[in-house]
Amino acid sequence: MTLSAVLDQIDADLDQSTDRLLELLRIQSISTDPAYKAECDRAADWLVEDLKTIGFDASKRETPGHPMVVAHSGGDGPHVMFYGHYDVQPIDPIDLWDRDPFDPQIEDTAKGKVIRGRGSSDDKGQLMTFVEACRAWKAVHGMLPANISIFFEGEEESGSPSLIPFMKDNAEELTADIALICDTGLYGDSTPAIITQLRGLLGEEITITGPNKDLHSGMYGGIAMNPARVLARIIASLHDDAGRITIPGFYDGVPELSNELAASWDDLKFDEKEFLGEVGLSKPAGEQGRRPLEMIWSRPTCEVNGMTSGYTGEGFKTVLPSIASAKISFRLVGTQDPFAIRENFREMVRTMIPEDCSVEFSDHGAGPAGHMNTTHPAFDQARKALSDEWPNAAAYVGCGGSIPIAGYFKDILDMDAMLIGFGKDDDQIHSPNEKYDLSSFHKGIRSWARILAEMTA
Repeated sequence: MTLSAVLDQIDADLDQSTDRLLELLRIQSISTDPAYKAECDRAADWLVEDLKTIGFDASKRETPGHPMVVAHSGGDGPHVMFYGHYDVQPIDPIDLWDRDPFDPQIEDTAKGKVIRGRGSSDDKGQLMTFVEACRAWKAVHGMLPANISIFFEGEEESGSPSLIPFMKDNAEELTADIALICDTGLYGDSTPAIITQLRGLLGEEITITGPNKDLHSGMYGGIAMNPARVLARIIASLHDDAGRITIPGFYDGVPELSNELAASWDDLKFDEKEFLGEVGLSKPAGEQGRRPLEMIWSRPTCEVNGMTSGYTGEGFKTVLPSIASAKISFRLVGTQDPFAIRENFREMVRTMIPEDCSVEFSDHGAGPAGHMNTTHPAFDQARKALSDEWPNAAAYVGCGGSIPIAGYFKDILDMDAMLIGFGKDDDQIHSPNEKYDLSSFHKGIRSWARILAEMTA
């Protein structure tokens, strides 16, 4: 089938493609907040109906949580499974947004036009690049170039509690020759990236309780144990002065960076001063003696994501809080075992709880690191296709984030996965004023069309 006509169709239909994305972005599909359950259902329904217009046999599948969307095209050629997620992060803090996060618009910026709104980059804009590539193929040729299946999740931003059971229950239907995932980004602004390794993720919440109520700090200060003080001591103990994590057994399974991979990453000329400077920082703060990219892509982390204790409103209130809590996440690499780390972390915390305090733990998901099989022929095919579309040749890179679905495809369905995305570091995903460059959306659609052409040549 002719690729050039498909690319021309993509270019001609860009305004309509963008309008469809804006319509999807208006749906407030925040998965972690039960108040938005109906909106998550509406997003799934929207995707089902849109996929049907392209000729997919699409349906919404109920789960104990938010629904999945599954679609199949049938047809000849390799069987490709495309995954994305339609749910989005909460919008807090709303006062830091320059506009309504669910009233998306095209904005002119110093770097070009952007699509501004929650979910524009993570992940609605990304998943729609593949849908629009399929639409263009169908419009030009009356059929798709391969046997394509689509799998959209609605709980990725809230720990994916329904994902593993659903994949196990529907393993035969969801298995294909390879899985394609679009939830990552470019390297820099113009180098397409194919992810070869992902960090795993472990989420823990600790709640320390001391007195049975908040206490007057004049009457009880000094004699009563303060849970905030206990929490501060625990958090301070998690790293040593060299930036290493102190949890017993934490580094079991952490590999050293190979010379070959180190040289490849050095060739990318990563500028840590520019990277940190964009967020108002200047100096790497991880493990001493490690390359900046190594710290982002191939070293494990322990980070405090939030702390709550005592009075935090306007003005001042002199109390000893009854409760102190913290949310702590761990990014994992190599063969680190998230469940062993969870137990070691909890045991370490228990040893630091004084007699008059108690501690409770809540888990927020756990998944190991992922490693991609770059010997699969689709990787070379995708690298060629991407290099033909973008100014710079495609690069194999690591990713500091965690996308557990890649590992699940392998562990549950015995499928290799390939991660390709078109986001940028300044897209502000999970933050106020999230955006997706219009050029990323446009060239992303063209990229998937090229990849499908290479895979079916």
